[in-house]
Amino acid sequence: SGTLPGDVASINSDSDSAWLAEMAGRGGLAHLLRNSPIAGMRYANGVLSRLRRACRRSHADLYHVNWLQLALGLPDDRRPAYVSVLGSDFALLRLPGMVGLLRRAFARRRTLLAPNADWMVPRLKACFDGVAEIRPNPFGVSSAWFDVERRPEQPPEWLVVSRVTRKKLGDLLEWGDGLFNENRCLRLLGPRQETFELPEWVIHEGHTNPDELRNHWFPRAAGLLTLSRHDEGRPQVMIEAMAAGLPVIASDLQAHADLIRHGETGWLVSSPGELVDALSQAEQGSMRTDVGANARRWIHDHIGTWDDSAARCISAYRDIVRQDRTHANA
Repeated sequence: SGTLPGDVASINSDSDSAWLAEMAGRGGLAHLLRNSPIAGMRYANGVLSRLRRACRRSHADLYHVNWLQLALGLPDDRRPAYVSVLGSDFALLRLPGMVGLLRRAFARRRTLLAPNADWMVPRLKACFDGVAEIRPNPFGVSSAWFDVERRPEQPPEWLVVSRVTRKKLGDLLEWGDGLFNENRCLRLLGPRQETFELPEWVIHEGHTNPDELRNHWFPRAAGLLTLSRHDEGRPQVMIEAMAAGLPVIASDLQAHADLIRHGETGWLVSSPGELVDALSQAEQGSMRTDVGANARRWIHDHIGTWDDSAARCISAYRDIVRQDRTHANA
């Protein structure tokens, strides 16, 4: 959705656009696969077949797809491919036979896998060594996140920005019981995608958007809290919160540990007691300020903006096309 930049053209047919809008209206492909597997598989096959037809209509020097599974929809024309890899792809790799299918797809063309985080590299090398180059390229953030001016309110107000599913909320409802009340507020922002009862101490604000987060919620919040047990890659909302100078408390997942230096740029917690300690530290004025500043600096230096990410991407495009042409002319 949204408006394409002037130098970007869509090759979707009207039928493709209408079909994709219908799928998005039903919650998107990942949601359908989780909650309606039969319908989800039908849509997954539809995505791959429509992608293959769209690629055949193009005259591209290179294909760029997001998510490993979309590489299965590329036509067998030997054009090189740049494949962005996200955390949700690792659930796909657990499916029987999937690694073999992807290896065959990658072996048919020069392929560069671009994981969104360094922690993904060892697993990708174990699966695809010999058929794909692996070069991490973290997604950036809008430079506007670095300009957020923080004015935390009292009593402290913590944010959870997440789709409302049991795995995305993780241990929040159990560990948070008794910690949030009139003296410490917890607001949950995001769409409901599973039906279950939320306790009274969770204030569910419903949908949000980047502008609302940047201009309203992030300036006033004590920090961002995520106790997710979902297959995370490198959660974009965590990167945006850290760029905005928010302290972040997160479950001790590999994806979160890839971003947070415990006690320096945020806190990683593995038990209710650790959550209590982290909340207490994060609400201390000097600690909150120092950790928020450290987090903002780390994101700026190690991840950067979308322009930085795009520059890394274009450099990789040039390398892979040059290598492919050199090989073809050898």
